[in-house]
Amino acid sequence: MEGCKKVQVHVPEGLRCEYLNSPLGVDTHTPRFTWRINSEDSTMMQEGYRLFVGTDSAQVAAGKTNVWDSHKITGASSLVSYEGDSLKPFTKYYWSVQIWSQHAQSPISKPASFETGMMRMKNWQGQWITDSADVKTKPAPYFRHPFQVSKKVKSAKAYVAVAGLYELSINGQKVGDHILDPMYTRFDKRNLYVTYDITSHLKNGDNVVGVLLGNGWYNHQSTAVWNFDKAGWRNRPRFCLDIRITYDDNTTETITTTPEWKTSLSPVIFNSIYTAEHYDANKEQPGWDTPSFNDVRWHAALAVAAPSALIVSQQLQPVRAIEEIKPKNLVKLSNKKYVFDLGRNIAGICRITVSGSKGTHLRLKHAEVLDGTGNVNMSNIDVHYRPTDDTDPFQTDIFILSGKKNETFSPRFNYKGFQYVEVTSDQPVSLTRESLTGISLHSDVTSVGSITSSNDMINKLWQATNNSYLANLFGYPTDCPQREKNGWTGDAHIASETGLYNFDGITIYEKWLADHRDEQQPDGVLPSIIPTAGWGYEWGNGPDWTSTIAIIPWNVYLFYGDKKLLADCYDNIKRYVDHIAEKNPNGLTDWGLGDWVPVKSVTPKELTSSLYYYADASILARAAKILDKADDAEKYSQLSKKIAQAINDKYLHKDTGLYGTGLQTELSAPLFWGIVPDEIKSKVVANLVKRVHEDDDHIDVGLLGTKTILNALSENGHADLAYKVAAQETFPSWGYWIKNGATTLFENWPIDAKSDISRNHIMFGEIGAWLYKSPGGLKPDPDQPGFKHILLQPHFVEGLDYFTAKHTSPYGEIVSSWRRVDKKIYYTTIVPPNSTATLELNAKSVEELSKNNAITSNDGEHTTIQLASGKHVFEIVF
Repeated sequence: MEGCKKVQVHVPEGLRCEYLNSPLGVDTHTPRFTWRINSEDSTMMQEGYRLFVGTDSAQVAAGKTNVWDSHKITGASSLVSYEGDSLKPFTKYYWSVQIWSQHAQSPISKPASFETGMMRMKNWQGQWITDSADVKTKPAPYFRHPFQVSKKVKSAKAYVAVAGLYELSINGQKVGDHILDPMYTRFDKRNLYVTYDITSHLKNGDNVVGVLLGNGWYNHQSTAVWNFDKAGWRNRPRFCLDIRITYDDNTTETITTTPEWKTSLSPVIFNSIYTAEHYDANKEQPGWDTPSFNDVRWHAALAVAAPSALIVSQQLQPVRAIEEIKPKNLVKLSNKKYVFDLGRNIAGICRITVSGSKGTHLRLKHAEVLDGTGNVNMSNIDVHYRPTDDTDPFQTDIFILSGKKNETFSPRFNYKGFQYVEVTSDQPVSLTRESLTGISLHSDVTSVGSITSSNDMINKLWQATNNSYLANLFGYPTDCPQREKNGWTGDAHIASETGLYNFDGITIYEKWLADHRDEQQPDGVLPSIIPTAGWGYEWGNGPDWTSTIAIIPWNVYLFYGDKKLLADCYDNIKRYVDHIAEKNPNGLTDWGLGDWVPVKSVTPKELTSSLYYYADASILARAAKILDKADDAEKYSQLSKKIAQAINDKYLHKDTGLYGTGLQTELSAPLFWGIVPDEIKSKVVANLVKRVHEDDDHIDVGLLGTKTILNALSENGHADLAYKVAAQETFPSWGYWIKNGATTLFENWPIDAKSDISRNHIMFGEIGAWLYKSPGGLKPDPDQPGFKHILLQPHFVEGLDYFTAKHTSPYGEIVSSWRRVDKKIYYTTIVPPNSTATLELNAKSVEELSKNNAITSNDGEHTTIQLASGKHVFEIVF
């Protein structure tokens, strides 16, 4: 009807449970539900919501439920925990949400689902089994078990818990697309199980379930400096499996692991998560996991104890094969040696197809660099390898041919870091570029961010940073995918903001912080690598590294607005801070590694470690306030002030405004962590600027300084200088790597360094986050986290003509984009529905071109603009 205002549609979408799409095996009794709003109305703000949870999808879609109806709740939250009656195990639940805005109520969303798993340890029926071999036995074991399906199957789920690694198959077909499952944990404390829907794999009549077990970190047969081969938990891989079949008549049957299962050794004659995999095609047993196979020569399985008392569901994005990469180049060095070049550095494996005579040995040697003769060279990554003989060559798969035509091999239980693959054989073989394919592997986290700019080097640097982040994400964050594969804590917290801006990684971090809680000693001490077999409690830890226990939960809270991880880790953070306080009553500590791998200047370790101690105490105080622990909030607020005062008393020269001797890290770290007294800050900033100029506008920092140098400059009025430093293309700089062909980040600033020269390290990866925070100016608001309120503080730096940062927050995509036209800047931002933003600018004049409900104020120096959701465009004159 003419004159009536059209009511805009707002529909909840993107429904997820525990941050996953339709997850199986949910064990928590209070799962979290999240959603976003799709609205044509740019001003839409949620004012209320209602959740429906039930076991009938049609009823839930109609707003009816037999499980939980939250009824209408006033509020803008799109993160809600289940509060109904106890959930039942092995049950599929559907849920939907309806919301209210200031204009109208939405339709009920299309239902999403989640399915509970074991829920309780007592619900496991299977026994843990293995074979009769010992830890030194190299071939991986097969297991098989036949079973009958005599009725029509309604649904079937497999629940698989493994100490080690595995592949599961039904009737000769691999189940699922996961790789390197289950994710690595402290095996004697907590083990993970994975749930699969195997309904489509079953058939009426004879069926067979097959399992191939790999060693993983559980039975580490390679030697290295971290003592995994001496782990107290180390044993022959073992597993427990329940297959729960529900028939059309609603009866159920469970197929379980027992000693009646049969086992035999497989063609995987050696596998090491650390080094490589060896495969003898002559030992294949075709059809071993199918009903027609004769297992008369196989042996009975052995019942064994569970590795730990806690078996919990693996609820995170799995490792998958992400991309297949054809070699960019192939060089034939002889008829027994070929070198493939993938064109970029990856973490993963390769697949080779080859024909050759029976018994021919192929070695596939993976490396990041070539030597002067065109052969692969691993001298940059074999520093921590401790080989005892040539039977376990580093990063080198071995494939023994059976003599059949076009045999194909790809490892199952290993991954490597590499760009080049050197294939050597003891008999001549003929290979082409099509013979080998690189396969990129990593935790399959969704991309939620992007950066584009007018500087191609910056674009490549952002991509290289993401490449290194993903190459070091395998159910936990690692330092490098080749030399160590260890969860180095310092590397991870430095790069955590980069990860959170670019990828939806909350499930990975929640799993890894559970690993922290497993590893923490009663006195609060954490190891430098997590998980660990006991190495790292004596060296490499300290607040500059193991502040992961505080920093990562805090960053997850900022990016997702979810305080669960803070709550889960609260007592652990408290125990950690209390330990440092007990050992260091004066407020200073020199426990740590310091500003690791500096360009040239070395900052005092006591200064940086004490600053991280301050950060931990400050986060603990804020967490206490968020979690309504008033006494703790006051106690640790006072402790943080004490630490700041102690640092300033020792290191700050108030007359000159210098910290220490005035190195880049010495000046930028106190500014970044916020301990510089207001009255002296301008002097400290001026000294930092002077020092950077003295260093020819290049970095002179190590790992800890890379977190602080660019941010301290940008946040204190010198974003142009920060960008100049970030965009340098001569040594030392990130751009120097890119100009020299890097597709991932390096471990050391000099390309020809004598040590610490991995070509795929994430530890210098803060620059990826800085691009969002400074040129993009896109930040979460600690007072309204999860980007419920967005802080927009873009810096229109000299040297860039345009820049765009995008980030998909819990509420939708945020855009912060600007373009330079003559002497004006045209700035565009998109604020998602149900969010607001504050735009802060230093400008002579700001004109809103979009006329979209912006509220502007100016104090003479700064322009502050309050933005509702929607698209906003501004013309800015400086």
